Amino acid sequence: MSIALKQVFNKDKTFRPKRKFEPGTQRFELHKRAQASLNSGVDLKAAVQLPSGEDQNDWVAVHVVDFFNRINLIYGTICEFCTERTCPVMSGGPKYEYRWQDDMKYKKPTALPAPQYMNLLMDWIEVQINNEDIFPTSVERDDNQDVSLKNTH
Repeated sequence: MSIALKQVFNKDKTFRPKRKFEPGTQRFELHKRAQASLNSGVDLKAAVQLPSGEDQNDWVAVHVVDFFNRINLIYGTICEFCTERTCPVMSGGPKYEYRWQDDMKYKKPTALPAPQYMNLLMDWIEVQINNEDIFPTSVERDDNQDVSLKNTH
């Protein structure tokens, strides 16, 4: 394995393992449908359109987790080049600086080096995705039978 790939898969870096949808679950089927649409060269607008008969919240949840996974992969490939020395500010170009606030440790917007900001951001997103109140892993059916979807994290 190349040194660059070893850096990407170093668990001490911000790369996180890809989250998977459990085969046999509704979200797994939605994920497969989304991937098939995106890989078939169809119009992007059509690819993200809610499939007939599917729950909008489940469809959005699948795409949020997929987007999170993709961002983790992209960031994992560049994080070794963005250090506190080379990226002392989290910015969106010369006109925009992002500051972190979380109401726990950082009660006021605080300037942070980009790697620290990204670590906090990715951790925060992961907490949101794992929050059952925001992304439940079981759904209630119309016939009042609870159908469990295994947690995919």
